[in-house]
Amino acid sequence: MRPELFEIFGISVKGYGLMIAIGIIAAVFLLEKRRTNYGYDEDKIWNMTIIAIISGVLGGKVLYIITDFKEFISTPFTLEKIGYGFVIYGAIIGGALAIWLYCRKQKWSTLGVFDLVVPSIPLAQGFGRIGCLLAGCCYGAPTTLPIGIEFKNSPFVSAGVHRHPTQIYSAVFDFLLAIFLLWYDKNKKHEEGQLTGLYFIVYSVGRFIVEFFRVDPRGNVGILSTSQFIAIFTLIFGIGLYNMHKLRKKE
Repeated sequence: MRPELFEIFGISVKGYGLMIAIGIIAAVFLLEKRRTNYGYDEDKIWNMTIIAIISGVLGGKVLYIITDFKEFISTPFTLEKIGYGFVIYGAIIGGALAIWLYCRKQKWSTLGVFDLVVPSIPLAQGFGRIGCLLAGCCYGAPTTLPIGIEFKNSPFVSAGVHRHPTQIYSAVFDFLLAIFLLWYDKNKKHEEGQLTGLYFIVYSVGRFIVEFFRVDPRGNVGILSTSQFIAIFTLIFGIGLYNMHKLRKKE
């Protein structure tokens, strides 16, 4: 792990922050490449993207504070503490809300825009998980498997224990999900909203499984982690969204 990658002009460049930035850039690049196929105005899509990114970051921070409120208020406030704290479901909710409001203002099809945007989300998430690996957060349970890794200088977990590389599990899953969504969009006939529904279905299942291998403090609801609890509802939402066109046909 490398919490700090290098210094430039006396400024420390953190691995987590750099990977988040790379993820956003990659997501925006992919969105712009796909925008031409969907026929949306470039300036308006850029405006929507900036608003969605800001809302997503705020959403991720807010849900982090809510889910880990006791620890957040019991430890000293530092910029580093704020920098690392992030919950991806909060980012998805915040970004989605911003896109929905923007689509209403522009009188765009909300589901059509979500289908345009959605492959960029797991792409950004994948880079974000690499950032988690560099920072040493979101760590896994102890393991004797040869794939286990030790975090020797993490501010989040003690050294001397080999752990499941849950950050790598998540990153690989996210990148494969982005590739799958792009393939599906190109090769399979689908109704508006189905691509977005598919993202929620696959991501919810994958996230639910990976959570079993994590032991970092991240809040819980009964026997489930907060993310597993949320994943149940996002899975139901995704299934409903994917099959919504069938209900429309019946009407």
